[in-house]
Amino acid sequence: QVQLVESGGGLVQAGGSLRLSCAASGRTFSNYALGWFRQAPGKEREFVATISWSGRTTYYADSVKGRFTISRDNAKNTVYLQMNSLKPEDTAVYYCASRKYSSTSYYPADYDYWGQGTQVTVSS
Repeated sequence: QVQLVESGGGLVQAGGSLRLSCAASGRTFSNYALGWFRQAPGKEREFVATISWSGRTTYYADSVKGRFTISRDNAKNTVYLQMNSLKPEDTAVYYCASRKYSSTSYYPADYDYWGQGTQVTVSS
């Protein structure tokens, strides 16, 4: 049983920063790709960022490129999302997810395990 637990969400003013963390347990964390997704009210879940098992390969949604950074610490079984220059349109519930494979993916359907989500609210 894989468990993913997100933390670090909250309320921040536009232009501010937050760092989300996702702690994993239940299997060998370092073998698998991870991703961050988000879902705003009334919208579908959308891709934010993904990172390969080694951390050497990362991809971002165009809407967050240059502002968000995904990273991982395999020794701590944790993946991070550093979010800078936040905008009101970044407001959403943010989810981390784990694949059963080492390669990255943009698609939610390619991820097998999900956290419960953490709320990020950006005020204007």
